[in-house]
Amino acid sequence: MVDSPAEFAELSFEDALRALEDVVRKLESGEVPLDDSITLYERGEALRRHCQARLDAAQARIEKIVGGADGRSAGVEPFDDPGR
Repeated sequence: MVDSPAEFAELSFEDALRALEDVVRKLESGEVPLDDSITLYERGEALRRHCQARLDAAQARIEKIVGGADGRSAGVEPFDDPGR
C-alpha cells in the first residue's frame, strides 16, 4: 500500500485512480471500523489531490492547432490562452 506523498508521486494517474476507487469502495461498504475509515479517508484525499495534480499538468500541456488563412496549420498555442 502506498501511503506517503513521495510514494504517491511515483504513481501514474491510472494507478492512483484505481487506488482511490478501492478506497471509496471500502468506505462505502460500511464494514471498515471508524479509525480505519478516517485513515482511509485521509489516504483517499491524498490520492484525489495527486490525481488532480496529474490532470492539471496534462491540461497545461494540451495545445490547440491554429489554422492559417490558407487553412493549413500556422502553429500551436496553449489550450487555455487567456488572451484568446
